[in-house]
Amino acid sequence: MSERRPGRLGVGVVGAGRVGAVLGNALRGAGHAVVGVSAISDASRERAAAMLPGVPVLEIGEIVERAELVLLTVPDDALAQLVQGVARVGGWQPGQLVVHTSGRHGTDVLAPAFRAGAIPLAIHPAMSFTGTSLDLARLVGTSFAVTAPAAVLPIGQALVVEVGGEPVVVDEAARPLYHAALEHGANHLVVLVAQAAQALEAAGVEHPGRLLHPLLGAVLDGAARAADTREEGVGPGAIAALGGAVASGDDAAVRAHADALAALAADSGATDVPSSYADLTRASVRRALAARRIDAQTARALLDALDAG
Repeated sequence: MSERRPGRLGVGVVGAGRVGAVLGNALRGAGHAVVGVSAISDASRERAAAMLPGVPVLEIGEIVERAELVLLTVPDDALAQLVQGVARVGGWQPGQLVVHTSGRHGTDVLAPAFRAGAIPLAIHPAMSFTGTSLDLARLVGTSFAVTAPAAVLPIGQALVVEVGGEPVVVDEAARPLYHAALEHGANHLVVLVAQAAQALEAAGVEHPGRLLHPLLGAVLDGAARAADTREEGVGPGAIAALGGAVASGDDAAVRAHADALAALAADSGATDVPSSYADLTRASVRRALAARRIDAQTARALLDALDAG
């Protein structure tokens, strides 16, 4: 390996997907040397060439042999098989850092590497990646869930800080719940936007995304900020950002919304829209009631209007 500053590592990136290429670039920017990257598809090879120029594209075994830090950025369902496969051929090395970026898994999935003497780290960036240089600026201030044995937890935290992120310690047993929370928030937000856009388009709005962007951006910002406070009975205080018909106790508006969305479903076949609206309105009423934003009588009127619609 070429000479590096003290504390700098030879990094091998297994998987030149959107996450791997960006994090490899960020570690390189922090002074580490990327000694190899695996890339199978044409898209991965193009991404590796763009984000990790000059880094050789190698087989996984050769990357593991060369690297002091192996960054595993493969899909969740391929991670366990990959780790076990390298272990079967004796690839993992004592003292080698083995880091994966899966949100779902902690370090248990790295047990075969740990048994060979490697140091297991689970570091998940809570961010959506494009796989381009645009992501590098977005890493700054992004939270990374860090899971590791207590003795080596500071290593994972330090790596996160080096790429500009903020480490958040998540226990091994809590990783599934952590991942479910992110999936529920992020991916279901996508579905909600798609449903709202479909309804707006049916209402004659030509560019629904353009209309929704400033509104949803402001609401999301307010709700995320409020989530760092706490409300008695409901926990994190994101419900403080709730507006609209539920917050104002407007049961007539709820009834009208339910009727309009039922008509949309009948006309377009979008049967998921009224059911999603009903489920989330009920949840909104329950949380608004628990937070004392509305009283019990108002809550009942809102729910009755929803059922009638």
